[in-house]
Amino acid sequence: MKTLMRATAIGLALAVTAAAPAALAQAAPPAADTMFRATTLNLSAYGETKVAPDMATITLGVMTEGKTAAEAMQANAARMNAVVASLRKAGIPDRDIQTSNLNLNPQYRYQENQPPVLVGYQASNNVTVTVNDLKRLGPAVDATVNAGANQVHGISFGLSDPTGAENAAREAAVKALAAKADLYAKATGYRISRMVSLSEGGGYAPQPPMPMVAYAAKREMADAGTSISAGEMKVRIDISGLYELAR
Repeated sequence: MKTLMRATAIGLALAVTAAAPAALAQAAPPAADTMFRATTLNLSAYGETKVAPDMATITLGVMTEGKTAAEAMQANAARMNAVVASLRKAGIPDRDIQTSNLNLNPQYRYQENQPPVLVGYQASNNVTVTVNDLKRLGPAVDATVNAGANQVHGISFGLSDPTGAENAAREAAVKALAAKADLYAKATGYRISRMVSLSEGGGYAPQPPMPMVAYAAKREMADAGTSISAGEMKVRIDISGLYELAR
């Protein structure tokens, strides 16, 4: 009797063990089968629009020298105060004038086989100015030069609100992506069934500052007037999409 019961238990265990792999095989189909259930296209495209900038930033500076650190800094402060006052007079509000660099460095005279000799100090102070009315840009630069600014480090143009330009670039990007997907589908004997996903990368970024030659304040330059051309800037949107194909 005991022998019969033990044999029955062993047979039941073998049956359960044999059934388990079959159940697992039904619950988890092979990865290859899942991978090739649909034919897809993974593509990228971009859209671009050109627009005239409506704002600019420019960095202006004052560099002075003195026999002592205090003398160099005092001379610099006096001239920079005059520069800032000229910006205000040109219609630039205080919120758009920001100190961006302040340096004080000793100046040495070097001679062969001799230790360096301290001859004075050099102070420099830069302000970055945001100009929201480009008509004021040239006159503002002239005013600062006339007030004592002797360095211009760079200018960059931008958009106060890039939303409209970005949306135009998005529409162009979607059209380009759809055209590319349609071309690939037809070339491979398929048709577009649906878009599975769409993602965006990139977008509006202000142009990096363009270098401008540093110059000394000259009355003749102020009289002639500084001419600055804004031109056009590009706004680009990059997108990528996943399409499902069908026969």
